Amino acid sequence: MGPVSTIMAKAKKAKHIAIAGNIGAGKTTLTEMLSKHYRWIPHFEDVDHNPYLMDFYEDMPRWSFNLQIYFLNSRLRQLVEIQQGSETIIQDRTIYEDANIFAPNLHEMGLMSKRDFDNYYEFFQTLKTLVQPPDLLIYLQASVPTLVGQIQKRGRDYEENIRLDYLKRLNDYYQKWIADYKEGRLLIIDVDKLKFGEREEDLGEVIRRVDAELHGLF
Repeated sequence: MGPVSTIMAKAKKAKHIAIAGNIGAGKTTLTEMLSKHYRWIPHFEDVDHNPYLMDFYEDMPRWSFNLQIYFLNSRLRQLVEIQQGSETIIQDRTIYEDANIFAPNLHEMGLMSKRDFDNYYEFFQTLKTLVQPPDLLIYLQASVPTLVGQIQKRGRDYEENIRLDYLKRLNDYYQKWIADYKEGRLLIIDVDKLKFGEREEDLGEVIRRVDAELHGLF
């Protein structure tokens, strides 16, 4: 058994890999690529069937709490499925991001009341005690220009009006969260430098780093 197959055998023991990052960082792209490479089962964020998203972008104060509860429930359901199953799952976005980045940002922008935010965050804290953190969290770190470029490239209608200051605020929350992240193993990928969606060798470098983390897990 050579070193590569040894790593692959060890990698199979990880049950939950999660990819975190701002809007447009490349989470879905990397989830697809890594799931193909390692034969992991991908769990994507279902933006097409989200019953609140269009309403939220039209009237954020009215729909922010509803949207966040919807995300919390769907993410929690994924985590329960991961824990009950035996396959390795790679998850596009995490339950932590909703609670530590998106909800506090909505509250700070005056788009979610203090009462709703406190209720939501306490609910999250309770739920968090019932589920396992990911074996490995991969954080895609990207500057605002990189995010804007990638958002424009995919051309989703409801993302057309996302403002630069909104992306910057989210980035600030992400940096704060990642700096304090203690739930488990963490790998940070600089998306400004590693264009894994466009360059084969950059994807190879990301895979090499993921291998190193998985190898160190066991």
